[in-house]
Amino acid sequence: MLELLSSHACHGGVQRFYRHESRTIGLPMRFSVYLPPQALQSNAKVPALFYLAGLTCTEETFAIKAGAQRFAAQHGVALVAPDTSPRGAGVPGESAAWDFGVGAGFYVDATQEPWTRHYRMYSYVRDELRETVLAELPVDAARLGIFGHSMGGHGALMLALRNPDIYRSVSAFAPIAAPSRCPWGEKAFSGYLGDNREAWKAYDASELVARASRRFEEGILVDQGLADAFLAEQLYPDVFEAACEAAGQPLTLRRHAGYDHGYYFISTFIEDHIAHHAKVLLG
Repeated sequence: MLELLSSHACHGGVQRFYRHESRTIGLPMRFSVYLPPQALQSNAKVPALFYLAGLTCTEETFAIKAGAQRFAAQHGVALVAPDTSPRGAGVPGESAAWDFGVGAGFYVDATQEPWTRHYRMYSYVRDELRETVLAELPVDAARLGIFGHSMGGHGALMLALRNPDIYRSVSAFAPIAAPSRCPWGEKAFSGYLGDNREAWKAYDASELVARASRRFEEGILVDQGLADAFLAEQLYPDVFEAACEAAGQPLTLRRHAGYDHGYYFISTFIEDHIAHHAKVLLG
């Protein structure tokens, strides 16, 4: 059962924040939803985009900073954004680092103790959150897309490549595109998944492209700022670009001089991402 925490009129639609008891996580979870005016004016169900945020973020970050609602209203698509990790799991040291534990679930299902009980963000996003949204809100199950930023860009690419039957469109801002090769990914994967690097490949977009059951023929859109302080050490868009080329997966990777890793960058190009998804989901 959803608990409505707050609701705000926005561009003719409504921005809402919810909490619910998650059976997957075993704890209360929060998420945000923007419903465009089209979802409020008729009984028709609208397409939805799931947005996955990056390290340290919450379900509020995207809704407050990206400026996406204006363009979602224009195209008639809903926006759904979950939190980035469980909260209150009580795992020793889970808040000791900003890039692991609280705010850093990495959208994986942990297999290592003591994380495995609550840190199940992959299943939460793919299954429970999606099913909850479809059951409680006017969203069309056949028209779903996914996108995200940084850690969430990794999550979006990975979830889409593993589940093309669920997500029809995908894009990312400055994604951690080859997490098995970078310090952030190595730290998270070893902690949540253990030391077997073969197991890591199931959550690495650059590894998954070659084994995806179908291509996204309309293409994957990725935007990357060239003034991003994390570009060289953490993000590896070139690796993902090469993997897509080898697999025949259409990719538009746009590199932007002067743009960094933050929401000024995201807000600049969010209109293009909403339009990319709308073209696919609205035909």
